[in-house]
Amino acid sequence: MSRFRLAEHGRLKGARRIQFRFDGERYVGLEGETLASALLANGVHLTGRSFKYHRPRGILGSGPEEPNALVEIRRDHARRQPNIRATMQPLYDGLDAVSQNRWPSLGFDIGGANGMFSRFLTAGFYYKTFMWPKAFWHRVYEPYIRAAAGLGRAPEKPDPEHYANRFAHVDVLVAGGGSAGLAAALAAGEAGASVLLCDEGTAFGGWLKAESDVTIEGIPAMDWVDGIVARLAGMANVRLMPRTTAFGYYNHNMLALAEQVTDHLSEPDPALPRERLWQVRAKTVVLATGSIERPLVFPDNDRPGIMLAGAARLYLNHFGVAPGRRVAVFTAHDAAYAAAIDLKRAGVAVPVIVDLRAEPPADIAAEARALGIEVLAGYEGESVRGTRRITGFTVEELRSGQDNRRFECDALLMSGGYTPSVHLFSQSRGKLAFDPALQAYVPSEPAEACVSVGAAAGDFDLARTIGSARSAGRVAATGKAGKAAAVAVEGAAPFGGGMAGATPAAGAGKFVKAFIDFQNDVTAKDIRFAVAEGFRSVEHIKRFTTTGMATDQGKTSNIPGIGVAAVALSRPMPDVGLTTFRAPFTPVTFGTIAGFAKGPLFDPTRKTPIHDSAETEGAVFEDVSLWKRAWYFPKGADMHAAVGRECRTVREAAGLFDASTLGKIEVVGPDAAKFLDVIYATPLASLAAGKCRYAIMLNEAGFIIDDGIVARIGDDRYHVTTTTGGAPRVLELMEDYRQTEFPDLAVWTTSVTEQWAVIAVQGPKAREIVAPFVEGLDIAADAFKHMSVAECTFMGVACRLFRVSFTGEAGYEINVPADYGRTVWDRLREHGRGLGAEPYGTEAMHVLRAEKGYIIVGQETDGTVTPADAGLAWAVSKKKTDFVGKRGLERSDLVAPGRKQLVGLKTANPLTVLEEGAQIVADPNEAVPMTMLGHVTSAYHSDAMGRSIALALVKDGRNLIGRTLYVPVPKETIAVEVTDTVFFDPEGERLHG
Repeated sequence: MSRFRLAEHGRLKGARRIQFRFDGERYVGLEGETLASALLANGVHLTGRSFKYHRPRGILGSGPEEPNALVEIRRDHARRQPNIRATMQPLYDGLDAVSQNRWPSLGFDIGGANGMFSRFLTAGFYYKTFMWPKAFWHRVYEPYIRAAAGLGRAPEKPDPEHYANRFAHVDVLVAGGGSAGLAAALAAGEAGASVLLCDEGTAFGGWLKAESDVTIEGIPAMDWVDGIVARLAGMANVRLMPRTTAFGYYNHNMLALAEQVTDHLSEPDPALPRERLWQVRAKTVVLATGSIERPLVFPDNDRPGIMLAGAARLYLNHFGVAPGRRVAVFTAHDAAYAAAIDLKRAGVAVPVIVDLRAEPPADIAAEARALGIEVLAGYEGESVRGTRRITGFTVEELRSGQDNRRFECDALLMSGGYTPSVHLFSQSRGKLAFDPALQAYVPSEPAEACVSVGAAAGDFDLARTIGSARSAGRVAATGKAGKAAAVAVEGAAPFGGGMAGATPAAGAGKFVKAFIDFQNDVTAKDIRFAVAEGFRSVEHIKRFTTTGMATDQGKTSNIPGIGVAAVALSRPMPDVGLTTFRAPFTPVTFGTIAGFAKGPLFDPTRKTPIHDSAETEGAVFEDVSLWKRAWYFPKGADMHAAVGRECRTVREAAGLFDASTLGKIEVVGPDAAKFLDVIYATPLASLAAGKCRYAIMLNEAGFIIDDGIVARIGDDRYHVTTTTGGAPRVLELMEDYRQTEFPDLAVWTTSVTEQWAVIAVQGPKAREIVAPFVEGLDIAADAFKHMSVAECTFMGVACRLFRVSFTGEAGYEINVPADYGRTVWDRLREHGRGLGAEPYGTEAMHVLRAEKGYIIVGQETDGTVTPADAGLAWAVSKKKTDFVGKRGLERSDLVAPGRKQLVGLKTANPLTVLEEGAQIVADPNEAVPMTMLGHVTSAYHSDAMGRSIALALVKDGRNLIGRTLYVPVPKETIAVEVTDTVFFDPEGERLHG
């Protein structure tokens, strides 16, 4: 094995040897370890280049906090995933990893020249540099920024893998599989609760894997872990999920988990998804997320070979890998002594422990000295030697500043204390409190039903952690705490207090780089510069310097950064504050988020029951919301000719239209009338049973958001239709108001969109086509008038028959159960063929409704149009005391003159069809920028009118009827006459045919 692999140490003794590659070089590792430990075992400490300065970087940590060792994992030419933390990547046979952010090679990177200009690349330099000259932005700055941005390269080919999505509901979700998480999960599981335990590692145990001599209740720590895991695995009510990261904590105790299903396998089963997104709703969440060790801030603290002490201890005791052959330690925390002592006992040379504290605990210092390790108390790191790998370390006595000591070393371990991992708790909107002893923030007041245990709560005593976690698990499962039993623990490493992580000299020298944020190349000097620039808020300092941003989310940088800012501002750390932690906790692939939603499954495809009939007749389809709708029926003609033919058929005979996509909501209950009367601006409580009414829905601001036909089926039952795209939104709004504003009303809403197939028969012969199939209802013109509704039998099938029209012709909408839609359509189609009826599509429907001046929400409206603007003031109740949007309509700006109003337009040349969205001006000769009066919302060629027509929103438009305005388009200006919105049959006589 390699020179850094200690054969007698670690828990991988006897593990299978496997091959892997890094930057094209072949290496050998052990099954069960990570890429990071395998690289260290092979003496590879240079793993990447930094973001801004392209400085050599090595492995800093051992878990998700790793900011430096980001690599690209390749499986084949189509599967490349950048920015994988080597510390979290399980090693498998044949793994191929490539370093990032370097060219032409990792050892010689041209980008390293950036370091020569670092004095000009201070924090915020881009805000000042890229402002001038203006012409440089598109030619120089933007191309350069785009080329330099990012660490890894995004894949260029489509992802060949597939992903999955699962939902789960559990009593208790435990995030974190260390000692606290295992104890809580076992207690909850034994109490009978359904439990989900997730951990981002390949195996459970957390930091117990770094311990060497700890026993819990008389059992070696990892044997204790194995026993707990085995008991949990045998419980039917417990789900164990290793390699699963809880990356987001959302409202109502919903957590998002990313499960890596096959990334640890050499030959994944193609039937399995690569990753799986879990959306879990839990009654109680136990956060056992542990803590993150803080680096110290001193000159050149980013050199390869400089590592967190706790990480080195994990590599030694679990993977059997030494971080170097001669290892120095620099600390402000007791735990680093345990790493030094373990390394020394393993036969690794440890010449010195340099402690920033003047008086470290006497017992652990004595233990280190007894092993031959020199302990220097009250010293700081003064400088580092070595570029691609540390070769030496110089320290200086803090008190006198005179005693300088030089040490040869090929690795330097550092520890500034431990920061509770409060990311998930913070995401849940829980409040944090500053703990002076820990110099860190800990969970305080939860906003969700959750509890933090162990190191995540700032408790680093192992016995106390297990006891409190067991109690938390019982409470989560039963609501009763019970009596906590004492836990016998021996040999646990000391976890005494640390400091914020800044040394007095950090960033003091002119060209010194003492790094705060390793991933974003932010130094202590950058923090001080931000303060000197006048930034006082920690959020402003974060954005000016980019500290704790992007994928890192401040895991190793937040507390040291706040510490440096506090000194610069002469304020206590709690007064500086803490930045906001955002999801995801660690990066999540787009594939995991998308799940099945890619390629043909990117969006659900909804088809009506009549879809196949339209397809048989050669319809061209368009996507409307998620629905496939027949756009037009070519029958050998182009679209223009086909639409003209369909419109003529409707006007002269009759047309059949599939309206099944319209949203349909059943509103039922004793208070249904009262409820709809406040939801819609249109009066609906007065609507008689058996009648329909066109109704418009407003938002609170008074703007139109939907419209449709509301039919009263009975005293306590309404059939409400909505626009195709607005159905989910309208139902959600109704439910929101029903539950929050009007909970006292006895009313229920149900989506029935897919329960009814709807066939619209429109045209002069509509009644002649429909009548033969209606049973139990007289549909004569006088007996069943326009805007009537009735329940009857149609072709022997239960039916709701509407007498409504969206074309201006006599019309019927036949609602039958969806299972009968195709049969009813086909029989109507065959019967209507003899009367000259033909199917028509959505484009013809658009033309026909525009000829009548009927609006389409989302086309004639844009979120700022009121009923009065659209010419629909008549549809708004003048008598109702309240409805949604009533107060909004009374705002002064909504009743002020000069608002845009819906009008019609006729082009001077009747053959010219305007472009939808085209702007309208009064003076075509006005100098640029011209004064825009409005825009065209709809424009078509009308066969019935023998010319083009258009609808438009124009400032004070109704007062301009008869005036000539202009539509400037490339190479010409089109003159238009402002008209009323109704072009065809202005008296509406054909509706009653």
